[in-house]
Amino acid sequence: MDNNLIKIRDVSVKYDVTARTLRYYEDMGLLDSTRSEDVAYRMYDEKAVRRLEQILILRKLNISIKDIKRIFDASGSEVVLDVLGKKVDSIDDEVALLHELKDIVLDFIQEIEKMNFADNSDIKELYDKAKDIETQFVSVDYIGKPSNVNRLIEITSKLDKKVPDVMVVRVPEFKAVSSGEHSWEEIFKEGGYMFQLWQHYNLFKTVIFDCLDFTLAKEDRGEMICAVKDEVVQADVAPFELIDFPGGLYAMAVSIDEDDESIEKVHKKIHKWLETTNFELDDTRSFMFNMPYLDEENLHQQDIEKGLGYRQMQRYVPIKLKED
Repeated sequence: MDNNLIKIRDVSVKYDVTARTLRYYEDMGLLDSTRSEDVAYRMYDEKAVRRLEQILILRKLNISIKDIKRIFDASGSEVVLDVLGKKVDSIDDEVALLHELKDIVLDFIQEIEKMNFADNSDIKELYDKAKDIETQFVSVDYIGKPSNVNRLIEITSKLDKKVPDVMVVRVPEFKAVSSGEHSWEEIFKEGGYMFQLWQHYNLFKTVIFDCLDFTLAKEDRGEMICAVKDEVVQADVAPFELIDFPGGLYAMAVSIDEDDESIEKVHKKIHKWLETTNFELDDTRSFMFNMPYLDEENLHQQDIEKGLGYRQMQRYVPIKLKED
């Protein structure tokens, strides 16, 4: 074995990135690993490690996986300059909106100082002004121009405190075929339980957002379930188990680019959103996720290549109304 190669575990620890994310970067064609017959795990050479460093810096700049792939596929610097130039334009737009928002809020303060809250007409004027602010509000914490990587990380961390759009979704009850609980590797590896379930494609039906399946997350393990037609019986799906999924209320948000960092950020933001609502986490049920497909007869990499250009994951956190 080449002594210059670094084990996936060591790369994961050094760069604080999960093995799952490293495999995802490989699946997206951003990173290459080396395997040999005498070891079962991935190894990375010096070139791959340098490429990973580039990926991580670009991700800290909130550059999408699709644009990172464009940058790496290009022969010169034109694409990266174009991508970063558009990022600067986006920041300029946010700063301009913040200045506008500040002027609106200052004006709002002056109006409140002159108002009589006991007067109905003043209350109506106050309401109209508040709606004006709501329309133009952009929740962004911009704290200056980054001069080095540490400052960059601090700024992107603050920018990432924006709460994403969250939908309250009621998932209906449905009959499903279940893989049972297994490790993530057993579920998602080539030929794993997810792919075995898809062999019964003719039995499946979509439930919500035109998605074929859900994955229920249970700490370091998961359970893959696929909704099936009402007439399906146990013998049709053996050796998998046929279950009745109870459904229920969920807070749903979307993560773009399926690396662990993106997924975890969205998950945390849903919990932050819950703090502002009359809902609370329902810890009697597991959170779950799924991914929409553009062509359900061809469910894999070609969907990314010919369609969205990225992976979109929908996260569902079980919720219930707060108890009095």
